[in-house]
Amino acid sequence: MNAPLKPEDILTCIREGRKPRDHGPYAIQVGNQDLKFTDVVVDDPKPTGRQIIEAAGYRRAEEHLVFQVLRNGELEELNLEETADLRAASIERFLVFESAASYRLDIDGKRFEWGHRVISGRVLKRLAGVDAAKFGVWLEVRGEEDRAIADNELVRLDGEGLEHFFTGICETTEGGAR
Repeated sequence: MNAPLKPEDILTCIREGRKPRDHGPYAIQVGNQDLKFTDVVVDDPKPTGRQIIEAAGYRRAEEHLVFQVLRNGELEELNLEETADLRAASIERFLVFESAASYRLDIDGKRFEWGHRVISGRVLKRLAGVDAAKFGVWLEVRGEEDRAIADNELVRLDGEGLEHFFTGICETTEGGAR
């Protein structure tokens, strides 16, 4: 009798620069709107958006959105019946949102799709790939002064137009001269 096969960890494969095996099970990471990730196991090497949502423990897949987190940090929506090839080693993780609507935003000139009508300053920094302790994030406000966004502040994305954000090193007076 054969022992059950240990799940192939997709994130480990990517970090080690190797291709995942051709058959499951696979361990993938699925996160939420706070970018909190948990390990989820799927058997299919090409799971659908629906399979990922259900494997993560969500019910009523039609009321959720799933996004692929690509290796370059971009997010790409995965429709319910669309597949993601885990063996391609281009998908790092997935995000699932309890929402039927997606919102667009721009951070440092890079466009993202987001599955929730609000986003926090800390999540914006994580999406931008910057050190949250050293960098700040600002909302561009046309005709006015740009607005600093605190880590715990929520910004609405459901207004008219695309929200533009930018990051930069926070000013410090630590140790006197900079």
